[in-house]
Amino acid sequence: MLLVAGDPELDRHDSGAGHPERAARVRSALRGVRESLVADAVTQLEPRRATDEELTRVHPRRYLDALRAFCLSGGGDLDPDTTVVPGSWDTALLAAGAVLAAVDALGAGSGEAAFVAARPPGHHALADRAMGFCLLNNVAVAAASLVGRGERVLVVDWDVHHGNGTQDIFWNEPAVLYVSTHQWPLYPGTGRMEETGGPKAPGTTLNVPLPPGATGDVLLAAFDEVVAPVVERFSPTWVLVSAGFDAHRADPQAGLELTSGDFAALTERVRHYAPAPGRVVAVLEGGYDLDALRLSVSATVSALLGERDAPEAPSSGGPGRDVLAAVRRARARVEADG
Repeated sequence: MLLVAGDPELDRHDSGAGHPERAARVRSALRGVRESLVADAVTQLEPRRATDEELTRVHPRRYLDALRAFCLSGGGDLDPDTTVVPGSWDTALLAAGAVLAAVDALGAGSGEAAFVAARPPGHHALADRAMGFCLLNNVAVAAASLVGRGERVLVVDWDVHHGNGTQDIFWNEPAVLYVSTHQWPLYPGTGRMEETGGPKAPGTTLNVPLPPGATGDVLLAAFDEVVAPVVERFSPTWVLVSAGFDAHRADPQAGLELTSGDFAALTERVRHYAPAPGRVVAVLEGGYDLDALRLSVSATVSALLGERDAPEAPSSGGPGRDVLAAVRRARARVEADG
């Protein structure tokens, strides 16, 4: 059973005319779920809002109060990319709450995996700052909740942009392993391979910065050759995926060359990082070409339940193999240092 969260009818977050992070993204993602090979195995999760107690595990109350007040007073621009309106606050609460609801439902044995199609995205949101279309760090809020229960959480972020917020929030948290594949150089300018975790959690950050034009075979090699051994040593009890689909070759925001077939293969790898069924939640981050988003979500949710749905052939032949060798060397130095 695949649990799916996301309700476009409750979306009151208006980013403004022409903004790439728009409500149509969720509708396209949910269409991908309906067109997937596992559509008959879908159970819809009831929407709920994250509570203050859940949010303050990640975001200071002063930040939450300021963001809430800014939205409810009429909103405006938080930065050049991030705009809010009065309804943005409630929509952000629902996005964070959807990931928490998915974790709770899986923990209760209600499904084999979950997919959350909600907005605004979250992985750029710092503990005390909104940025890059993101208000609350949805995946981080869920990961912090799991850590509070004694779990060990792997966060895999395959969005084309580095999840600076998630990395920063868990920089010194030994119970969270953050793994990111992303285009470099690109917004937000973080995610170098030398960024490997803070003094209290050395080695719990693994960045694979890839050049423009990198294709799916390079990412799969990264997961097989670099990521898998690190994950095995970490031994997670839960896997949360920041599932951005803007690494697709049709996406206007960046320059990686993945296809929906590549996202199917990546999901096959990542689902096996969990110790058992019912411990994987994929959460929508980026993805701004609506057709590419639909196809990629269809492939991803099918793979979450072990079905191979590849509307497009996997990609290959792009650059980046040299980066993997450099990441392996950097990782070896981290492990040698203990």
